[in-house]
Amino acid sequence: MADKKYIFTSESVGEGHPDKLCDRVSDAIVDAYLNADPQARAAVECLATTGFLCIAGETRGPKSITKEMVETIARHAVRDIGYKQQEFHWEKIQVDIRLHAQSADIAQGVDAAGNKDEGAGDQGIMFGYACRETAEFMPAPIYYSHAILKSLAEARHSGALFKLGPDAKSQVSLEYINGKPVRATSVVVSTQHDASVSQAEVREMVRPHVENILPKGWMCDEKDFYVNPTGRFVIGGPDGDCGLTGRKIIVDTYGGAAPHGGGAFSGKDPTKVDRSAAYAARHAAKNIVAAGLAEKCTIQLSYAIGVSHPISTYIDTHGTGRYTDEALARALMEVADFRPRAIRERLSLNKPIYARTAAYGHFGRTPDADGGFTWEKLDLVDALKAEIASKKYKDAEQAGNVTKADFGR
Repeated sequence: MADKKYIFTSESVGEGHPDKLCDRVSDAIVDAYLNADPQARAAVECLATTGFLCIAGETRGPKSITKEMVETIARHAVRDIGYKQQEFHWEKIQVDIRLHAQSADIAQGVDAAGNKDEGAGDQGIMFGYACRETAEFMPAPIYYSHAILKSLAEARHSGALFKLGPDAKSQVSLEYINGKPVRATSVVVSTQHDASVSQAEVREMVRPHVENILPKGWMCDEKDFYVNPTGRFVIGGPDGDCGLTGRKIIVDTYGGAAPHGGGAFSGKDPTKVDRSAAYAARHAAKNIVAAGLAEKCTIQLSYAIGVSHPISTYIDTHGTGRYTDEALARALMEVADFRPRAIRERLSLNKPIYARTAAYGHFGRTPDADGGFTWEKLDLVDALKAEIASKKYKDAEQAGNVTKADFGR
């Protein structure tokens, strides 16, 4: 596709989207368990509908996390998003909690014991991806889709756009020429609003938050700028549509620009490789691209429940690598350990850092001082460069991309 002209589209959903609200509640509960005990286990699901939240799942942690505390955490998450609507108000919703103890059968496979290392919390495949389309090494369509909604939410919380509601969606279509994005061909934004506001007024509220996010000169034609195309979006959030944890996994990752293993992140503690290994794969792919070893990189890891080492490791640089994919895979395994416990320790994942991941994507974010988004750090670049340069020239050369003289750069 590098020599073609094509259009690629990705969507994002805001923090008040019913599914994202459920992700936020689930991750806030995970944070509470990890804050009380960094070794706690949690797999928490949430369902939201008109006037109602149901929280279910399995946990293993201190008894200080009571049902009353879980309910308070859930209500505060809903409040922080901004839901004070008649049919979905953070103080008035009914909250049903159905959490139970973690399965002993799962625990015996995951826990370390004797000479047995800690195993993966489940079987599955996880993908990581990075590219040079943005400074954050993210595909441009999903990056700009997230940024538009985040800008609108910040303005809503500040009071500048107080007539907008929490529920929102965006969709950005970009034209690519020779593999690089050059402009937006269409932008779609749907945002909940007060009944007193017209569609035309909402359009002008949204416009600057699109124009300021897209690169200069990238704004689409006026006829291709769609804001609330149904004409009205007053009823929103869980009152308008049922929400579930883990239903926006493509929004959470790469907007369809890369494969997805199928497992959700939110609501899971980091022993679950659905989450931690996907973070590790992104960390590795980003560092490979940042090191100048490829223009884009896809990494797949696979695991078996109760087994510590990955069953397989796969790298695809889509023909952009300076070295063969096989050489990069060997180098990566030398500098990074992908056993579940090693991932958690390397990326400091046993911390209450997950509620902030629930909206605007888990990737392409700035690492936080308190340990959030550690998987976005570029701390493997030097080690990868040194390792790949030390490999045998013959089996690491990539025809047309690298010569022996390139090693050691």
